[in-house]
This record gives sequence, C-alpha cells and structure tokens, in this order.
Amino acid sequence: MTQQQSESTTSMRVADEPLAPSSFAPTSPPLAEPRPLGERRVWPRSFHDRLTAPLPGLKSMARFAREGAVRPGPEGLADIPKLPYAPAPLPAVDARTIAVSWAGHASWVVRIGGLTILTDPVWSRRILGTPARITPVGIDWNALPRIDAVVISHNHYDHLDAPTLRRLPRDTPVFVPAGLARWFHRRRFTAVTELDWWEAAELNGVRFDFVPAHHWSKRSLTDTCRTLWGGWVLTAQDGQRVYFAGDTGYGHWFAHIGNRYPGIDLALLPIGAYDPRWWLSDVHCDPEEAVRATQDLGAARMAPMHWATFVLSAEPVLEPLTRVRRAWEKAGLARENLWDLPIGGSRLLERPQGRGKLRDQPPHTRTPRRNLTDPPEPASTNSAPH
Repeated sequence: MTQQQSESTTSMRVADEPLAPSSFAPTSPPLAEPRPLGERRVWPRSFHDRLTAPLPGLKSMARFAREGAVRPGPEGLADIPKLPYAPAPLPAVDARTIAVSWAGHASWVVRIGGLTILTDPVWSRRILGTPARITPVGIDWNALPRIDAVVISHNHYDHLDAPTLRRLPRDTPVFVPAGLARWFHRRRFTAVTELDWWEAAELNGVRFDFVPAHHWSKRSLTDTCRTLWGGWVLTAQDGQRVYFAGDTGYGHWFAHIGNRYPGIDLALLPIGAYDPRWWLSDVHCDPEEAVRATQDLGAARMAPMHWATFVLSAEPVLEPLTRVRRAWEKAGLARENLWDLPIGGSRLLERPQGRGKLRDQPPHTRTPRRNLTDPPEPASTNSAPH
C-alpha cells in the first residue's frame, strides 16, 4: 500500500476537544440521503476496483511460504496471562449517553441514540483456520440487552461468524457491505440493508453511514472481492458520533472520513495483526498508524481493538498495547482520550443537559483491574481499566 502522508497534530487536547483533521483533507459533497431499509439491490460481480493495494502475487506467496512467520514464538505467547481481561456488567445508559463495551477482537456493544448495536459479533471460541481464542469473550451472550441492530464490516471469518449470528432473531436489522445481503438472506434474516461506500440508512433516528477501508474480502476460494468491505459511522439525532473502522490498513481514507463526518466522539480502531509488515501493512494498521488515523479522523478519542483475542500474526501478544500507549504519548495526546479497555470493559460519554459537548464518564459498575502490565495511571487522569 502506498501510504498517504499527513501532518499529524501533536498538541495536547482536553478530553472534550476533538483532534484537528489533517489539513489536506479534500472538500467533500454533502452526506447522502438515507436509503430505504431492506432495499433489494443489484451489484457488480466484483469490487476489485476498490482495492487500494494489489493483493499478494506469486512472489509474495512464495516468500510467505518460505518464511512462514505468521504466529509468535513461545516468548511472544508467554504474556497471554497478562492480557487485560476484566468482564463486568454492562452499564445502564439512556438515549443521551454513548456507551461502548468490548467483547474482544472487533466485537463491541455500542449504545448510541437509544439503540444497542453489535459490531462484527464473534462469540465463538474458534474460527476457521485460526487457533482458539486466547482470552474468553468479555460479555456473556445471555447478559446482552435486546439487540436493535448489527453492523458488519466485511466477510472474513473473524468478523462474520455464522454460529454467533444464528443466536439472533431473524428479524434483527443488519447493516452490511454491498453484495453481502445474499449471505444473510440464505440464513433467513429478513431485515438486511446493504450499502456502498458513502451511503447511509437510518433506524429509529440513528444514522448508519458505510465508509471506505483499506482492506479486501474473501470467504472461499472463488469469491475474492465479490463483496465490499468498510467501516461504519454511527450518528445519533443529537450529533453524537462513533466510528467503527472494522479491519483496515492505514491510508488516505481516514482523512476523507474525518472531513465528511466532523466531530467524531470516539473511533474504534484496530491495532493488532500487523507483523510481518511486508505481508500485512496494506490491510492492517499497526499501533502507530492507528494513532495517526485517529488524528486524521479528527476524532476526540480512540478505543483500540483487533488484538488480545485471536493469534492472527507474528507480533508478541502484548506488544500492540504497549506500542499504542507509547505512540499516543509520543504524539502528545491527552492520556484520558486513549480508551485502552480490557476485554469486558466499558466506557461512557454523557451529553449534559443543555450543553453541546460530551462528558467522559467511567462505567457505573467496575471490576478491579487485573493483569496490569504498566503502573497505574496518576489519580488525576480518567483512564479506564487496562
């Protein structure tokens, strides 16, 4: 991937102040009108033209087969017991509150605008072609409130998990990338809305915008890039906004997204599955790139994800956390705006009555921190359990 370079802001920000978007972000057209829910649509046979980097060729495949470094060695796995895991009850919220709870990997319970939304739900212990989870799911399925909607970023098995989705009522509204509705219809889901990049739909006052990502799609030997991939911007009626990146490498799309959707309150960004870089840099951010992406988006806060759950690549299992903390500090960003949650952890943002800005709040119910690898933050900060 050819990375789009940007001048990243490095000044300290207060918790409620968004980071400035990159100065080169282009002027964008107004947001699209929401499309009808459940609309049946016809798509091109392939989305290869949306790739921002070519897929690996024979030379890369030969090198991959020769080097074979897709899992960390014993020393890289030794810190599994130290991975942050602190399951706790989901906090109570109202329609004026954003709450996010991390189940692990890219699976979040997002409460926004009065809705409860699941992102890329994977509650299975094992997925195809990958060793079993190295940490348990952080949120018990039976403890979930009624799910108002599900968003899917793309069709890779660690993001689209059939056994988990079978647990949902078939009339659950599902928002998916272009071309993926057929997969859900075959499983008898009846409220499936598929969108192209920069398109939107609306459910009970919450807007769901599908946005680009630097990634790809494949679920079998014959369906490479037959369905689209991307992230989601969720916007409540009062303007509260959460960006869920799904799976992505670093590149120019972040600045475009930040320009079209200013005032992102929280960005859920991947920080793991990045080593070796020659193999994965086009499709997976490393921790430093995730911090740069936060700045390009102009997001006020970042919550890391896509690490500490499945072993998908060669970096040591705890390295993504230590690197993202170091990169955040090096960028001069306020520590309280890095929501490095433990699996099972939650954070809230409330919009005070009569005020325009959001107020950062800890969850109403906490479990004591465990498996900490760094010293506790100073008492004056508002960082979550790690």
